Amino acid sequence: MLVIGAAVSGTAAARLARDRGHTVSVYDQSEKAAAGLRSEGFAVVTGAWDRTQLRGVDAVVTSPGVPEHAPPLVDSAAANIVVWSELEFGARHLGAPYVAVTGTNGKTTVTAMTTSMLTESGVGAVSAGNIGTPVSSIVDGDHEVVVIEASSFQLRYIDTFHPKVAAILNIAPDHLDWHGTAAAYMEAKARIFENMNRVDRLAYDVDDEGSVALAARAAATTIPVSASTVPEGGAGASGSELVFRDHRYPLPTADRSYVADLAFAAVLATEAGATEEGIRRSLARFSPGPHRRELVGTIDGVMFIDDSKATNPHAARAATTSYERVVLIAGGRNKGLDLSGIVGPTVLHLVAYGEAGAELAAGSDVPMTVVVEFDAAVEAARRVAEPGDVVLLAPGCASFDQFSGYGERGDRFAALVLAEVAK
Repeated sequence: MLVIGAAVSGTAAARLARDRGHTVSVYDQSEKAAAGLRSEGFAVVTGAWDRTQLRGVDAVVTSPGVPEHAPPLVDSAAANIVVWSELEFGARHLGAPYVAVTGTNGKTTVTAMTTSMLTESGVGAVSAGNIGTPVSSIVDGDHEVVVIEASSFQLRYIDTFHPKVAAILNIAPDHLDWHGTAAAYMEAKARIFENMNRVDRLAYDVDDEGSVALAARAAATTIPVSASTVPEGGAGASGSELVFRDHRYPLPTADRSYVADLAFAAVLATEAGATEEGIRRSLARFSPGPHRRELVGTIDGVMFIDDSKATNPHAARAATTSYERVVLIAGGRNKGLDLSGIVGPTVLHLVAYGEAGAELAAGSDVPMTVVVEFDAAVEAARRVAEPGDVVLLAPGCASFDQFSGYGERGDRFAALVLAEVAK
């Protein structure tokens, strides 16, 4: 077996494969990334890819960071060698049933909240997958339910992956630099229900066109979810309450995006064995994760909100509609997406920065400032904002032109704002 990629997912897959008796080799371009596995005694090849590395290989396990157009995967397909994602490989060895969550935005929140609801109900649940813990690393744990965040990268190379309960949160074009086309991205997401049948349950968002379209193709029994109403047979909002079946729960937030996330979590957790009291306790403790519409500080009547996690146009526009008067900081590295829809009706001024700055400016007709450096963008936003405005960091792009990830970008935003607060 050949494992492609020696980072967290690849390391977990390599260890699991060896533990299960496979002869394992590992390929990664980076010698630094592969050093850990080499020190563990794995056969490791680094540097430029050579297709001869496929000799004698009967299966390839690929890490999510390796795009499907990468030479190792193209050559594997040409040689008719089966390719599995780490998600697929890990799931094949799970002894516990699993719940799966996919969608363009909100996956991490729904995964974490579903796990919390189950845990509060006394169910031994653990989160895994795209949330940060490879499935391959938890297969030997004593778990009653595994809640898996499944990205399009991971779903692209599944085979037998079969959640008993799953959710498609929303679908908007994303990661086209990886998948190539919006259609390919959609098809990868659709694989979440590929092996599901009528006795399985699939939750979908009735207010999201992409989610509705994919759910209509599924053989699973579908459960509608809404942030604005209570659909028949499904879950949704009624005033300040979350309703699912005969249960009513106080909502801890009025933000439509989070209401939908919480409704999805309640459906998944209920179907996986959570109790009413467990769901109620978990909802009472809900708070968005870091860099998700997080209030950093207020300066002269202007609120500064960090939503650095909004790394695609769909998420960024959703963030802007949560506030009435927005000075939007957007930019970074585009992932091959149409950025013209980022600026919603509540945006008063756009501050565009980074590699995508000029592209954002060309697609917008609001007053704007275009800069290169992120620090300059925050300063420009502070200058143009007036009391009652919200300076919102919702980039709509990846962070990798100037940062190692959205977390570092959000931390830098917070540092700059808090330095001004302290003056």
